Amino acid sequence: MKEHTINFSYRARYYVLGDLHSAHTLWFVLHGYGQLAQYFIKKFEVLTRHGMVVVAPEGLSRFYLEDVATRSRGGSQRVGATWMTRENRLADIENYLTYLTTVYREVTAGCALRTTVLGFSQGAATAARWAVSGQVEFDKLILWAGLVPEDMDFDEGQRVLKTKEVIHVYGLEDPFITDERFAHMQQLAQRLHASPRWVPFRGAHDIDGPTLERLAHPR
Repeated sequence: MKEHTINFSYRARYYVLGDLHSAHTLWFVLHGYGQLAQYFIKKFEVLTRHGMVVVAPEGLSRFYLEDVATRSRGGSQRVGATWMTRENRLADIENYLTYLTTVYREVTAGCALRTTVLGFSQGAATAARWAVSGQVEFDKLILWAGLVPEDMDFDEGQRVLKTKEVIHVYGLEDPFITDERFAHMQQLAQRLHASPRWVPFRGAHDIDGPTLERLAHPR
């Protein structure tokens, strides 16, 4: 058996909150595993009160959150999306980087806005890869409840991030941020030499509104 690959045109969606023509800052927000952009973006509505526009791309692979047996017994039929899995992962990474950059170019055509890239949970690794790829102009990278991927190009990451603001946000009650995982997050940050700002909040594995607003509109 021989594996083949093929290139073809692909239609994908993204969501926007706010008015690009009156905004002064642009946020790209990348959701976590099993989420959909149309619901995830609602967590960022507060940003539009401060003259910001929010763009939420969506992972290119969607799936039912419950298995066939559960759904056949009257399950929720809910659908989520993912940025990648371990299967054919390099192709998935290449595809979502191309997709994100295409969205970025379409949204920013004809305008120059200060840009923040935020990745939540699984989206943090996606955001980090995209930021380091050199395909997006940004000022601030926020990794929320997630970390940079271990197989990232750390030399390139050091070069790109040395002039950027990097922020790690995490919930003190987040069940996924164990002491061991937090130490690992710090080790990866040290490899980037990015000197990130660490921002904890009293909460679990979610976007915390007050913390988000403080990051977006510091007083």
